[in-house]
Amino acid sequence: MPIARPAPQAPRVIAHVDLDCFYVQVEQRRRPELRGLPTAVVQYNAWKGGGLIAVGYEARKFGVKRSMRGDEAKMVCPDIQLVQVPVARGKADLNLYRDAGSEVVSILAAKGRCERASIDEVYLDLTAAAEQMLTATPPDTLQEIDEETLKSHVLGLQNGESVKQWLCRTDADHLDRLLACGAVIVAELRAEVLKKTSFTCSAGIAHNKMLAKLASGIHKPAQQTVVPSSSVPDLLGSLPINKMKQLGGKLGSSLQKELGVATVGDLLHFTEEKLQELYGWNTGAWLWNIARGINGDEVEGRLLPKSHGCGKTFPGQQALKSLSVVKHWLNGLCEELSERLQADLDKNKRLAHTLIIHADGSKAQGALTKRKFPSKSCPLRYGTAKIQEDAWKLFESGLREFLDLQSSEWAVTSLSVSASKIFPVPTGTNSIVKYFGEKQQSYSQTSEVCDVYGEDTTSISSSEISGDHLSEASDLQPVNHFGEENNGCHSPGMTHQTNKCSTVNREKGVCSILEHFHPIRFLKHFPPTVDGGTSGSKDEETESFKNEDAGTSPSHEIQVDQQREIWRFNVEDVDLSIVKELPPEIQQEVQTWIKSSKRTNPAKRPGSSISHYFAPVKKS
Repeated sequence: MPIARPAPQAPRVIAHVDLDCFYVQVEQRRRPELRGLPTAVVQYNAWKGGGLIAVGYEARKFGVKRSMRGDEAKMVCPDIQLVQVPVARGKADLNLYRDAGSEVVSILAAKGRCERASIDEVYLDLTAAAEQMLTATPPDTLQEIDEETLKSHVLGLQNGESVKQWLCRTDADHLDRLLACGAVIVAELRAEVLKKTSFTCSAGIAHNKMLAKLASGIHKPAQQTVVPSSSVPDLLGSLPINKMKQLGGKLGSSLQKELGVATVGDLLHFTEEKLQELYGWNTGAWLWNIARGINGDEVEGRLLPKSHGCGKTFPGQQALKSLSVVKHWLNGLCEELSERLQADLDKNKRLAHTLIIHADGSKAQGALTKRKFPSKSCPLRYGTAKIQEDAWKLFESGLREFLDLQSSEWAVTSLSVSASKIFPVPTGTNSIVKYFGEKQQSYSQTSEVCDVYGEDTTSISSSEISGDHLSEASDLQPVNHFGEENNGCHSPGMTHQTNKCSTVNREKGVCSILEHFHPIRFLKHFPPTVDGGTSGSKDEETESFKNEDAGTSPSHEIQVDQQREIWRFNVEDVDLSIVKELPPEIQQEVQTWIKSSKRTNPAKRPGSSISHYFAPVKKS
């Protein structure tokens, strides 16, 4: 639903920059021999030449449109060059285009707050840069204005006024002078993008995001359009209602059918109270605002995407009709998502917290209900296998709701997985290894869950997944704390403990791993046994600790609290791959426990197990 936001009190200069036929430009940069030739990028599906997803301007002159397939495009333009998108895991691989878009974003962000809106479009808040230019070197004081700026299109020019005259007016109001500075800045940025990436882009410059977005598409390619406040009524008065963002669907159709609204300007005939009566308080206020060019949306200052997602459609006979086939495709999508999440974590130090699965499906004719396939979400756990496991549970839950206790045949026509609620890794967090090299550490509260790199601390049951409360995963997502190494976690049962190394002649700063686990400290002289106590008698509450480096040194005794339960472990539960990630001195000590434990086999007793911390990898 659109949100009604009032206009800001202070004037703003907002630009929307849109890369021209971006996929085609990326392919032409990769293959320079395609430059100047009619070119289109097609899907990997070769049926009828593949569907066109981007058409170059050279091909558009011949009448080629995105709605065509490759064979039809060749009939219209025999010389057209069809380039297939890269393929990975049986679907389109867009990493080439994502990386190229990031190049452009890094250039545009140099002049102001930057919001990456999609793979090929960016919003810029240039207010500060325009104010600074207006104070230091306004356009009317420039000895020369570059050609790209002079090619700007300024809406509403009167009486044959040229662009240069409009830019250099000394009697203009403050709003128009800011826009003039914005036009100069955007032209410079577009020239910089062309120089460094070879990509052309078009832009709209206005006082808000809505108008800037509308303006960027008016004159393309490689041009820019300025929208002064005085020209807004004429721009919106003739704009078809379905060309406005968020009015191309049901809301726009309702306005046309019920109110006879054909253009955005037609909304001026209705009072705000009437629109609110018909469409609700918020939507009605939003409609009243956009009819007058009012939009208070802020440029969010985001260079990175808010979410990661990948999906695939299965139209017609390609529809998925068995669980095994669905699982195959779902695993591939999860694998791609996991790779992108890990790359984001490594490069940008960000963690996603929510996993979402979307699907579209159909049931056999005669089914009693027309329930849509529901979207499902749950807290996200890092690791390909874990994402695949959770996504499958979400799909099964959604399928049960979709079938609604019916046994009719079903088919899945689209499938996608995504990760959202992506936030920077909290500062000051570290790997679990850090907690075994220091004398004193604070551990997380029981409300914090290790669910990113470690094994499960809680599992997701079918009943939990199918619940409506998972539609808002923010209520359930764990608070994860990780540093740059990201190979460990806090364990939910550990509270703040103060551990001191025994006063022995050891290497400075090295403590036994046992001294970080309560309820008791095991001494090197008495290694633990399999699911039992120590090699000494339980009645012997005083144990000697011998110094291995100096046999003549006096032994030290430590009194053990009788009420504390003995810490024990099962050697079969120790995952050796995890042990190898620990510091060398701790690896050696753990290996000593394992060897010692294999020589004894006492009766098992109930109690805590180290398997809670070193669980083996689940075998599929």
